[in-house]
Amino acid sequence: EKQVFQLRAHMYQARSLFAADSSGLSDPFARVFFISQSQCTEVLNETLCPTWDQLLVFDNVELYGEAHEMRDDPPIIVIEIYDQDTVGKADFMGRTFAKPVVKMSDEQYCPPRFPPQLEYYQIYRGNATAGDLLAAFELLQIGPGGKSDLPPIDGPTDMDRGPILPVPLGIRPVLSRYRVEVTNVHVEHFLGQESTSKGTGRAEGAGKQGSVCGDWTGNQATASLKKPQGIGSFLADLPENELLHPPLNIRVVDCRAFGRYTLVGSHTVSSLRKFIYRPPDKKAQYWNMAG
Repeated sequence: EKQVFQLRAHMYQARSLFAADSSGLSDPFARVFFISQSQCTEVLNETLCPTWDQLLVFDNVELYGEAHEMRDDPPIIVIEIYDQDTVGKADFMGRTFAKPVVKMSDEQYCPPRFPPQLEYYQIYRGNATAGDLLAAFELLQIGPGGKSDLPPIDGPTDMDRGPILPVPLGIRPVLSRYRVEVTNVHVEHFLGQESTSKGTGRAEGAGKQGSVCGDWTGNQATASLKKPQGIGSFLADLPENELLHPPLNIRVVDCRAFGRYTLVGSHTVSSLRKFIYRPPDKKAQYWNMAG
């Protein structure tokens, strides 16, 4: 028995991806495979924590079997992550698998199953882990009334991105504005990268124009290693749920002549929860003093 469905792949974000380029970063995009169809997200440049915030819609997906079988045991979705190169084919970075939440045409689109919630899916590169994908997948049966009976896609619309649909409200996380500041940068053992350098030494005494680059969801800030100082700051819209915050990737690069950069090393701060500063509630302070 033939059943017709629409698959909605809510591709929100990935984190801690494999660094495919010599810069210590990648230009990642995701390709989603389901049955005989596939679609790609957009390419985001120079990041290991891409926030695609993109909805991929697969129309007229034909499956064969009993309705209850489709609901309880749907086909597997394959998601592959690639690094886009300026020349040549894209480089494979990792793969993960997911099963969609299935809604039959006679079911209501309502909690607790719908709308589906974002989940983390472990990405693998061979037998090694290669990051996480934050996404949600739903498979909606198209009934006798056609696509008009499908639940509407609840905004927002992003006119600047053209035909690309963002993840709908109710599925995408609630965001808050954060000011990200990285201060007191000090590298103890900066590996010598020039022929005049011997062994290792402190960044300030290595005789080079070293720098540290911080990357968070595509935002970057850079500071010179001439002396310990702040790396700068940037604004970022991040989920209110701190468990969904991406890691902070820090790269140390050696600045060469003619604008060339050589990656010396990198470090990932996996969780910034302990660094979050919350301004005191002045109203609460007032009532405590009054009491």
